[in-house]
Amino acid sequence: MADRAGVARGWTAGAERLLGYGVSEAVGRPLTDLFAVVGAGPGPDSRWTDRLASATGWSGLEAVRHKDGHRLDLEFRVLPVLDGRKGFSRLVLAAELTQTPWSGASRSFLEGILGMSPIGVAMVNADLQFIWLNDSLEQMGGTSREQRLGKRLGEVQPGLAVKAIEEEMRRVLRTGTPSVGYEYLGRPQSDPQREHAYSTSFFRMEDEAGQVLGICYMVLDVTESYRARQRMTLLNKAGERIGSSLDVWRTAQELAEAAVPDLADFVTVDLLDALLSGEEAAPGELDAADLLAMRRAGQQSVREGCPEAVITVGEPTAYPPSAPVVRSLTEGDSTLLQSLDLADGGWAAEGPVRAAHLRSLGFHSLMVVPLRARGVFLGAAAFSRWQATGPFQPDDLVLAEEFVARAAISIDNARRYTREHNAALTLQHSLLPRDLPEQCAVEAACRYLPADSLSGVGGDWFDVIPLSGARVALVVGDVVGHGMHAAATMGRLRAAVQALADLDLSPEEVLAHLDDMLNRVAHDANADDGVIGATCLYAVYDPVSCRCTLARAGHPAPLLVGPDGAGELLDLPTGPPLGLGGMPFESVELPLPEGSLLALYTNGLLLGKALDLDGGITRLRRALADPGAPLEDLCDTVIGGLPGGRPVDDVALLLARTRALPRSQLATWEIPADPSAVGEARRTAAGRLREWGLEDLGFSTELIVSELVTNAIRHATGPIGLRMIRARDLICEVSDASSTTPHLRHARTTDEGGRGLFLIARYAQRWGTRYTAHGKIIWAELPLAAAPEAEPSNDLDTLLEDLGGDPADFTGAEDN
Repeated sequence: MADRAGVARGWTAGAERLLGYGVSEAVGRPLTDLFAVVGAGPGPDSRWTDRLASATGWSGLEAVRHKDGHRLDLEFRVLPVLDGRKGFSRLVLAAELTQTPWSGASRSFLEGILGMSPIGVAMVNADLQFIWLNDSLEQMGGTSREQRLGKRLGEVQPGLAVKAIEEEMRRVLRTGTPSVGYEYLGRPQSDPQREHAYSTSFFRMEDEAGQVLGICYMVLDVTESYRARQRMTLLNKAGERIGSSLDVWRTAQELAEAAVPDLADFVTVDLLDALLSGEEAAPGELDAADLLAMRRAGQQSVREGCPEAVITVGEPTAYPPSAPVVRSLTEGDSTLLQSLDLADGGWAAEGPVRAAHLRSLGFHSLMVVPLRARGVFLGAAAFSRWQATGPFQPDDLVLAEEFVARAAISIDNARRYTREHNAALTLQHSLLPRDLPEQCAVEAACRYLPADSLSGVGGDWFDVIPLSGARVALVVGDVVGHGMHAAATMGRLRAAVQALADLDLSPEEVLAHLDDMLNRVAHDANADDGVIGATCLYAVYDPVSCRCTLARAGHPAPLLVGPDGAGELLDLPTGPPLGLGGMPFESVELPLPEGSLLALYTNGLLLGKALDLDGGITRLRRALADPGAPLEDLCDTVIGGLPGGRPVDDVALLLARTRALPRSQLATWEIPADPSAVGEARRTAAGRLREWGLEDLGFSTELIVSELVTNAIRHATGPIGLRMIRARDLICEVSDASSTTPHLRHARTTDEGGRGLFLIARYAQRWGTRYTAHGKIIWAELPLAAAPEAEPSNDLDTLLEDLGGDPADFTGAEDN
């Protein structure tokens, strides 16, 4: 009996026999002294106080010390006792485990239980020699009791990881800490050809005095679960490695690398030639003729350099008709040859060189799995073993089929992507300018970098368009979105800009027409096509006046870097983006000294991954700090400074360094509104041609000048001006104050006029009309490299006959 403080108040003769303390020694002493727990440290122990304080009592096992110091393993039960006078009492019952009902179980009874257990159980002494084992372990290992008893593990099971296992047992003997779930691989005597996995637990055995007797260990064959885990691990690894790129060759090699060395010792992947060349493979079964056009796409071996391979990657394969690869593809099923007899079989006879080579390398097991995706055969993968890891099992074939299925989808995706990517690149090349046109107004360079790296196509564009009068139009635009739809919209806009530029419209008029066009496109488009919109900057630079007219529709302002290296954003009216409609656009005319650098770009150049607009402007200023550097180098510097490599938005960059036309290549005259001035205009033009060394263009130039001046005098109002520009071409311009557009007429045979524009169209390379704030200009361009003319009279007679007139009708005074 004990009180609340844990002090013994009653002590029986049984307690005296059990613990060795007499009644007089026990009563009045704390239970912590009487039941001294083995392993408890010095000082007070509150465990018994807590157990006695429990209102519901306590039961459990505890190892305590006898009065003489030896160990006692006791089973305790603490029971509350109703005592009205004292108010608190506990009855403590204790019994030695050997005296409990279970302790009476005989050794034969325990051995019977262990003997019937499906888990292998064995006991070894302190020298790790077998002293007992059950039937399950005997069957599991393939060695009898007589062979094991008195021997160590390495003497009876050399195929196991003996060194590591015995080291683990010694650790348990030394520390007393059990080892649970220790796993290892090995080849037992019961199945030496196949590697097994085991899970083992080790426990130290002690006698009643605490003397170490040895180890009891329990073994469970977990080969199937281990292989299942291994397959899952391999599948996860394969999922991470196979299909990392949209490249057919790379994916085939990834399949081979993923299976070696965990599944096979040597793997080959052969694909149909039609697949590798980008053709669409036909669905359905293959015949042997189709397999003549196969090519090695990937291979991997545990041996360095793939000595097993008789061909290299990229070379065509040549299998005999009865080879396992051919049979597997023609029949459409996987092939498993657990025992590969390279000296037998029709296919070995048909390919003796290949069979002899494989025989010399010791191959003994083979699997062939067809690569098939979306009903189309793509090729086949062959898995081989030559090491002593045992033959392939049906589970290995299931794993190989999983590998191949993942690879086949990736290869088919890569094949489809390659076709679509080539189509997208073709579209991109057709939509963007391949080379900037030659012109004398600016020196230009450009870069284009799409954000959509897969398709390579975006909605940004740029253009350099030569205009009349040696001028040039500089264009940069940005369509909303990315990919094919944005590229198609960009193509429409670029074609429209080029057509509007040919009309010599002002920048704000060009943007207004583009806005109208995009509104019509958006109205006709399907709702699934998404938002249709764009921004655009249109600039026209004149090298004669060195002035530039610019207008923008929601586009970033260009950066102007002067010849001194100072950069500034041009202050232009913003204007709404294209596609909104209803808002006007404004243009600004600015002087641009010769050598000025104008940078036109899209948002993607400024934003970067940090979406920092100010930082982008700073980077651009810094990259263009030397405006005299080669433009190609400046473009590389700007693109190379993009943060994060791949931009978050499409990037278009157009750099233009302005030129000035020398005054020596320009001639202007004012023409009186008098028919007699036509002859003087011809003579003046001919004189300037002689100064420029262009006498060969004399006849055609005089004819064009005569017709343009005559039309201005007859049909327009003054003042009339004549300007000739010697640039890449010879340009003749006649200006007047009229806004009437000249038209080609189909003159009748009896008409005395109406053939002037036909003459101009015959002799000029290009001609047209552009309007100014004060009237219009009719211009014509003649190539400087024109062939020498024949006699003027003969050419004129021939031309007039072609036009349906009589040469006699055009003879008269020189000034006519």
